[in-house]
Amino acid sequence: MTQNTLAPNPAATPGDSPVAAGGPGRAPVAHTPWLRSVVLAVGAAAAVLVVLLAFLWPTVTSSVKDLPIAIAGGSAQVAQVEKQLESSADGVFDITTAATRDDAVKLIETREVYGAIVLGDTPEVLTASANGAAVSQLLGQVAATIQTQANAQAAAAVQQAIAAGKAPAGTVAPTITVTVTDVVPLSADDARGLGLSVSSFPLVLGGMLGGILISLLVAGSWRRLVAVVVYAVVGGLGVTAVLQGWLGILQGGFLLNSLAVGLSMFATAAFIVGMNALIGRAGIAVGSVLTMLVGNPLSAAAQPLQFMTGPWGEVGQWFVPGASVTLLRDLSYFPDADASGAWLVLLGWAALGLIGMLVGHFRNQRVVAAAA
Repeated sequence: MTQNTLAPNPAATPGDSPVAAGGPGRAPVAHTPWLRSVVLAVGAAAAVLVVLLAFLWPTVTSSVKDLPIAIAGGSAQVAQVEKQLESSADGVFDITTAATRDDAVKLIETREVYGAIVLGDTPEVLTASANGAAVSQLLGQVAATIQTQANAQAAAAVQQAIAAGKAPAGTVAPTITVTVTDVVPLSADDARGLGLSVSSFPLVLGGMLGGILISLLVAGSWRRLVAVVVYAVVGGLGVTAVLQGWLGILQGGFLLNSLAVGLSMFATAAFIVGMNALIGRAGIAVGSVLTMLVGNPLSAAAQPLQFMTGPWGEVGQWFVPGASVTLLRDLSYFPDADASGAWLVLLGWAALGLIGMLVGHFRNQRVVAAAA
């Protein structure tokens, strides 16, 4: 039997052929068309720009505004301080009045306000470093401003008294010091509050990875549901053991924090698995984009949600990342705050994921039955 062979063309180059050799024993592989190669490269670059803008936009466009604080003191003093703040820091504060210092402290502990100014013979500024470094720095500046203005007013009053002959020459006004009190301090293990802010992103990423891996590697609707539950339970206990037992970032009850972390991971993973059950592999992309590029940048993990542009700070609290970081902060440092909203948001996303898994399961059962 005669075997025909093709002699190689010495004038041809690898780039001239639309087919690339696949190696010994392998089928030839076709080259990707030039247009498709360029389009894919441009699309990848555009995706990088979208991710960059999604993460930077909330921070770059944020501004110091609408920070809720309380002022406690006499009505005349409160009105004077409000006027001073409006003239020197217009739009920076959202002011609430409190009858006493205890009332102001209660407002801080329930997170209705982020700080307070207590007027009287010994002025005081109440802060809560657990709300973040930005809040503490801003209220520290307020304390310095009030102290400067109070000392200037006292010096002016003494000079007027001397000029009127009511005080001897050389009388010096007493120095007024505004005390700054941290009502809700951070843990000594996380004195700058960076741990709680930074840990929010790994929690988001962890929930996504769990949902993606279970969607791709586990077959069967009920097996996927069990896998998501086991993943959330083990992950919640493990992450809390690291954040609270080892690093000391979280405070409060271990089991309650574990429940919050586990529910956050379950909500993200279940939503991705549910979207995959409904619309296929595209559902994984939809769930991941909503979580990573929408929910995470709007979570306000590193700044007060009031600082974000427009309503986006409030919008971010309706997504899993924003609700989870708010819930963990409340459980750790503000146990008197109303955390029901964050719990309900996480439960809502978890319910959406469960519904997606169930609808996808029964739809597939009907398709199989029809085919049979």
